[in-house]
Amino acid sequence: MLTRKQHELVCFINDRLNDTGVSPSFEEMKDALDLKSKSGVHRLISALEERNFIRRLPNRARALEVLRMPERPEKPEKKAPAKSSNVKAAPAAATPQPANDVIEIPLHGRIAAGVPIEAFEGSTMLAVPAALLGTGEHYALEVSGDSMVEAGILDGDYALIRRTDIARDGEIVVALIEDSEATLKFFRREGAMVRLDPANRAYDPQRYAPAQVRVQGKLSGILRRYD
Repeated sequence: MLTRKQHELVCFINDRLNDTGVSPSFEEMKDALDLKSKSGVHRLISALEERNFIRRLPNRARALEVLRMPERPEKPEKKAPAKSSNVKAAPAAATPQPANDVIEIPLHGRIAAGVPIEAFEGSTMLAVPAALLGTGEHYALEVSGDSMVEAGILDGDYALIRRTDIARDGEIVVALIEDSEATLKFFRREGAMVRLDPANRAYDPQRYAPAQVRVQGKLSGILRRYD
């Protein structure tokens, strides 16, 4: 069962696709649902996608397709007939165009791509192109150091991180070491140990007991600014 906001959003998207053939922008969806920020729209979109009500069209920045519509409660027979709904079936031939949207995600400070340094929580928000993010909750960290340069991650980049506490071998993760220091590294298991591998031959792998390391998220994308 959908929440009221999820129901309103899928109906709004479907109406717009029927009327124009173009999916609404995040700003339009935010205003239509009277939300405070576009991050709320992002969470609703992710929830609808997980429930198979909508899907994001590949290779198009936030172009949306309605897969199915939620059921609407039937009207009591004794009431006057309701006016025809303005929600129609999703058009089979509609070709939505991309809506270039930006989402604000929390910027939680700096993270080491070298010797671990403290990662701190902050209230700053970072504007990120929505196309760089997938499903789930995200945050950003500013990269400090050069130990991941061979993976294309440079000092001063913004690492876009999807929150998770699970990682597979070979994934780039935010690893919190002994609940005090955080680092960005390749995650691998080595026997009974956890190995955090750099992507720079000048640095050695770091080995820890599993109890010393907690995965805080895995890399979703990189945002780089050019002055």
